[in-house]
Formats: sequence, structure tokens, C-alpha cells
Amino acid sequence: QYRLEESGGGLVQPGGSLRLSCAASGFTLDYYAIGWFRQAPGKEREGVSCIGSSGGDINYADSVKGRFTISRDNAKKMVYLQMNNLKPEDTAAYFCNVDIYWGKGTLVTVSS
Repeated sequence: QYRLEESGGGLVQPGGSLRLSCAASGFTLDYYAIGWFRQAPGKEREGVSCIGSSGGDINYADSVKGRFTISRDNAKKMVYLQMNNLKPEDTAAYFCNVDIYWGKGTLVTVSS
């Protein structure tokens, strides 16, 4: 059974940092590119970052470039999103995605 579970969200002040994690089970993760997406209230889901199967081929949305860093550990079947200098507009539910599979998301709220 394929499963993705995000964690690490929470409430943080502007300028703060969070590290999101995505635990994958059922996958041979080495074969897949992985993406982080987010969805703010009342808005469509948007891509944040993605990473190729071997850890290369990394891309970021313009809105997070220079602030977010995606990484993966295939042996642990984990994907991470380090988020620094968070802004109120980063407030959203964050989801990881592998192929057609999605986690349930973790909520990030950036507010003073």
C-alpha cells in the first residue's frame, strides 16, 4: 500500500523557519521524482518545489526561491522541505506528491 505522510507544520512568526518532512511507504522511492505543493485557503493548489529521483534536477517556485530547500533521503524514504524566512503568504496546507499519490497535508501558519 502506497502512503505519504507529511509532518512538521505549525504556527511560526514571520521570518521564522520550519522543516517539513514527508515519510513514504510502499514505494521504491529511488524511482520517483517528488514534489511539494501547497494550497492556501480559497486558492488553488500550487507547486512549491520538486526533486528528481537521484536528488538532482531541483526546481522551486519563484515565490520560494532562496528561502526553501528541498532534499531527500531515499534510504530512509523521506523527503524534506526546509523553509526559512517564512512570510504570511506562505500560510497554506503543504502536501507531498509521488506519482499519483498525495499525503493528507500539514498546515503551516505564518503569523505574528
